[in-house]
Amino acid sequence: MRVAVIGGGPGGLYFAALAKQLSPRWDVTVWERNAADDTFGFGVVFSDETLDGIAQADPEIFEAMSADFARWSDIDVRYKGRLLTSGGHGFAALGRKHLLQILQQRCAALDVDVRFRTQAPPVGELTDTYDLVVACDGVRSATRDAYAGTFGPDLDERHCRYMWLGTDKVFEAFTFIVDEHDFGTLQVHAYPFDTTRSTFIVEIDEEAWRRAGFETYAARDHPAGTSDEDSIRLCEELLAPHLDGHRLIPNNSKWIRFTTVRNRTWRHGNVVLLGDAAHTAHFSIGSGTKLAMEDSLALVACLHEHPDVPTALAAYEAERRPVVESTQRAAQASLEWFENIDRYTGQDPHQFAFNLLTRSRRVTYDNLRVRDEEFTTAVDSWHTAEHARAASVVGSTGATHSTVSAVPPMFRPFQLGGLRLYNRVVVPPTALYTARDGVPGDFELVHLSTRALGGSGLVFAGMTAVSPEGRATPGCPGLYTDEQEASWRRITDFVHRQSGACLGIQLTHAGRRAATTTPRADGTSTPLGAAGWPLVACSPVAWEQASTVPREATRADMDRITYDFVSAAERAHRAGFDALELQYGHGHLISGFLSPLTNRRTDSYGGTLAGRLRFPLDVLRAVRAVWPVGKALIVRISAADWAEGGTSEADAVAISRALAEAGADAVDISTGEVVAHERPRYGRSYQTPYADLVRNATNIPTIAVGAISSYDDVNSIILAGRADLCAVGRAQLHDPLWTLHAAAAQNYTGPGAPWPPSWRAGSKRPPGARSDRVPPRLQLLREPSAPVHQRWQPHTDATAPVAAPATASASATVR
Repeated sequence: MRVAVIGGGPGGLYFAALAKQLSPRWDVTVWERNAADDTFGFGVVFSDETLDGIAQADPEIFEAMSADFARWSDIDVRYKGRLLTSGGHGFAALGRKHLLQILQQRCAALDVDVRFRTQAPPVGELTDTYDLVVACDGVRSATRDAYAGTFGPDLDERHCRYMWLGTDKVFEAFTFIVDEHDFGTLQVHAYPFDTTRSTFIVEIDEEAWRRAGFETYAARDHPAGTSDEDSIRLCEELLAPHLDGHRLIPNNSKWIRFTTVRNRTWRHGNVVLLGDAAHTAHFSIGSGTKLAMEDSLALVACLHEHPDVPTALAAYEAERRPVVESTQRAAQASLEWFENIDRYTGQDPHQFAFNLLTRSRRVTYDNLRVRDEEFTTAVDSWHTAEHARAASVVGSTGATHSTVSAVPPMFRPFQLGGLRLYNRVVVPPTALYTARDGVPGDFELVHLSTRALGGSGLVFAGMTAVSPEGRATPGCPGLYTDEQEASWRRITDFVHRQSGACLGIQLTHAGRRAATTTPRADGTSTPLGAAGWPLVACSPVAWEQASTVPREATRADMDRITYDFVSAAERAHRAGFDALELQYGHGHLISGFLSPLTNRRTDSYGGTLAGRLRFPLDVLRAVRAVWPVGKALIVRISAADWAEGGTSEADAVAISRALAEAGADAVDISTGEVVAHERPRYGRSYQTPYADLVRNATNIPTIAVGAISSYDDVNSIILAGRADLCAVGRAQLHDPLWTLHAAAAQNYTGPGAPWPPSWRAGSKRPPGARSDRVPPRLQLLREPSAPVHQRWQPHTDATAPVAAPATASASATVR
């Protein structure tokens, strides 16, 4: 078999070495346009998982790499003059130049034909003369461009500027530096990679970059291979307190923007993309070298596990794509966190450090506690004391670490308007479709009471219409008749007698989404047609092609709808609800006014955001006037439409700010369902970034919703300050006692998770198979536990540097 490899970076060389090792008779040729000793970049970081794969695949390469690793376990966060350290993470780094030397030597030993200073022949020529062409030609891949119609590249150039540098200061840990200046925030991602140097990546927002004067330096001519020396000197000056007299080392260093590379497919005939040519992940979450070497291992394995090249390439992509996409999701969350770091620079150092460490959602509250309990307990202590002060209850002086750590963030109380919730878990409004003529019945009673008894602090009744024509389906409940009000009163009385949970109700007018059948199992429904009722909406825009076109609301319609909301709010108070939520999202009537995709009006209720907000604010102010101050008033919005031209992040912030000024106590941040052609990016807690955006841009309390299903995620969201409350929906449909079970799983038995007396016998996790087995001792001598804090402190006079445990001062959680 003849194999051509375009690009002699780590991915290409590692692939060539593994391929030749498994099949010595293969003819493997690598083209690399640079010289063997040309190297761009500094250090490369590897995970333990990747290193395990390298050790198994080629022990010689692994042995050569591990002999010179810089190893450490700490992450340092330098912020507002403080140093916060979290341990137990585990890193291994190596100089990129040294890694290339190891791989070049291994290729030479295996008789791989590596051609340095040689441009690869055109890819079309290679495909005709080789059985397989492996394109490792980087972010700006010429191979990918040649077959762009097949690969379908998506190159997402991001907003921040960054510069890849080195320094002769040897950092002891992975270090995040957040340096605030009059022009903005300057960030550094730094880590050691040998006994004398560290990687030092400087990152800055575009506007701050301009204000700092970097734009002037970057505009000057910097020929290939040279660096922007003026910018580097300014960085040295600005970051001098963190460099301790050491210098920054350039290597073709210029300001660039990060490009996230995605492709529809990675293969075209006998050509396959590998590494950065196929995909990239932001440097704040991992290493492109790591991903490329993992690609190489998987590709070689598939080539030997399958009978022909096309089958092998299909298997390679099927195996690697889910792994890469998972990494890219985490990297995207991390990238966006750093792009928007100014949202968080007002946070206390404890919360900021926790927020930074959990930014990708891969590291969580529980995960950090396992790694470094001292760090997590310190953040817990701060959070408890902060909210105790805010609520004017028992202060921090009486709280000990043991009592604080025993209360997970999700079970700490929260003041929502006039309500004091005993925990942070919300049961979101759930459409049940079981009402008759808008009257809720026994199923609503069972549903709401079970979830209230299940431990959640706030439980919502869902999608309750303010008028007959405001119902989405014939099975939706309403609150526009005396009978409905009385039926709701029966439910609230029962819930309040049996539990301390607060009970809320969501009021809505479905607008253009009204008069449809009950959704089928796949979530779709159809218009009722003649059996339905007339539709009114902001503009005459149908929900989808088969839907009825609504008529545009007149001023008289808006007055009547406002009256209906006010009347329903008054009924909700008399019916005994503690909280009221107005549905201003999901394409319902008022949502139609807010989104530019559905508001086509040319009068004063359309056009600019101020015009689009006019009617929603009128309704909110009218409801606020009749809703008691001692209760909570919440508004749900769709903070993104998941469609081009829809609600922007700036719109979402402005809308939330206007709602709070008009009397909303909190904003329930959902997204989507505004237009049928939406393209949401679903995933675990995929809507939380929007709650985070609003909360940290406005200081308005927010409820996070959307695919939040684990108590670990709830704790992480609350403690990081991404939201104040978390709505857990589908997980509580799966397990109505989800909140109580979350308390049991965390060994929490306090007032934030009260078990009903009749169920208290079930408050302990029941024994399972072999749960009573006590394992015997099978080790003669137990190995000591690895230290939580491990710093990179190389001995400069030693040939084999080691990672030393932290000193007492270095291991302190806060300095």
